[in-house]
Amino acid sequence: MTPGRAPEAIVESSALVEEGRAKVNLTLRVVGRRVDGYHDLESVVAFADCADRLTLTPGPELQLQISGPLAQACGEPADNLVLKAARLLGERVPDLKAGQLTLYKALPVAAGIGGGSADAAAALRLLAQANGLAIEDSRLVEVAQLAGADVPVCLASHACVMTGVGDTLLPLTLPKIPCVLVNPRVPVATKDVFAALGLRHGELLVGVADVIQAIAWPEPGASVEDWVEALAAGTNDLEVPATRIQAVIGEVIAALSATNGAWLVRMSGSGATCFAIFENTFEAQRAAEKIRLDHPSWWVHSGVLG
Repeated sequence: MTPGRAPEAIVESSALVEEGRAKVNLTLRVVGRRVDGYHDLESVVAFADCADRLTLTPGPELQLQISGPLAQACGEPADNLVLKAARLLGERVPDLKAGQLTLYKALPVAAGIGGGSADAAAALRLLAQANGLAIEDSRLVEVAQLAGADVPVCLASHACVMTGVGDTLLPLTLPKIPCVLVNPRVPVATKDVFAALGLRHGELLVGVADVIQAIAWPEPGASVEDWVEALAAGTNDLEVPATRIQAVIGEVIAALSATNGAWLVRMSGSGATCFAIFENTFEAQRAAEKIRLDHPSWWVHSGVLG
């Protein structure tokens, strides 16, 4: 990829195609709630090899069509984050070239893996390419921040430490981490989980000493085992309140923990998707097959994080 350019999209005739990869919060610490009501976070974020697919066909009018196995869960296209991001960019870029956006929805909705944010980020990358914009263009960055807290990290779709309200990103180099993602097909609203966390405006969840203490994550070239050891020292502060809202999250964690070879099991984001890390892809695939057999209604993906 040329530095300073948007990630290159796949070209299909006159159409451009991008993937909206699932975001996985390997850790998620809620530092506190700011006086403006937003929550400051600190999270190690990775991206999975499962994704939605977004196509841009140039045309005179901005439109969105949604298809795929989970299309019905997306609601009305007019309310989709993809159109919101595109319209916000159109307000900042004169004569923005757009057209027909077609979303193939394969990721669960309201699942803690940033599906909607990943789709919005994919739309911004497509529009950047169609209009010759650099991925660092200040208008693109501004729109990503306005569209949603997870859109900036999904714009780059690169492993990182995400802090603040999702606006500060420190890139990380991860090995390929074998994993299983499981969602019980029960949506969980992020706002409900933060409400259940119960922080008042201006309240810190951790001590000042913890906030300013630098965390040293493994260096490039570290093994999966090294990363699991480091990640195991972390947590997801939203797991307990999310499980109070949807008890099935506890069942998902129990099912993943019961598989052979699971090194680390945790919820991602605000739930209900949970993940398990394994030593190798064979063990991950075997675990996924068992969970599919035991829970045929659940969404299960076996793959790698990176």
